[in-house]
Amino acid sequence: MNRQLQHELDDVLGAVLGDMQQAVDRLAQVLEAERTALDSRDFDALDQAGTRKQAIMLQLEQLDAERQQLACERPAVAAASTPAWSKVVQKLQYCHLLNQRNGSVVSQRLGQTRRALAVLTGHAGESELYGRSGELRASLRSQVLAAV
Repeated sequence: MNRQLQHELDDVLGAVLGDMQQAVDRLAQVLEAERTALDSRDFDALDQAGTRKQAIMLQLEQLDAERQQLACERPAVAAASTPAWSKVVQKLQYCHLLNQRNGSVVSQRLGQTRRALAVLTGHAGESELYGRSGELRASLRSQVLAAV
C-alpha cells in the first residue's frame, strides 16, 4: 500500500472517530431532552426524542462498522487511536446510564397507570395473577362500582 493511501486511511479513521464522538454527544443531549419530556409529560417532545435517538443509534452503528473495517486495514493506526476510541466508549457508557434512568421512569409510570386502571376496573390486585391454565388473567371489562 502506498504512503498516500495509508495517509488517507489514517485521516478517514480519525474522521470516523470524530463523527462518532459528535454522534455520542448528540445522543447524550437527546437522552437529557427525553428525560425533560418525561418529567414534563410532553408527549410530542418525547416522540421527537425517540425518533432522534433511533436515528443517532443507526448512524452510530454505521460509523462503527466503518471504524471496524478501517481498523482491519490499518491495525497500527487503530491502536494509535485508542484514546479517541476510549472517549467514545466512556460517553456511550454514560448514555447507557441515562437511557436506563429514563427507562426506569417509564417503568414506574407504567406501573402507576396499571394500578390506577386496576382500581378503576375493579380488579385491584388481580391484574398480575395467573389462572389455572397458566394464562395471565387480566379482565379489562368495567364493573359497576355503585348504583343509585
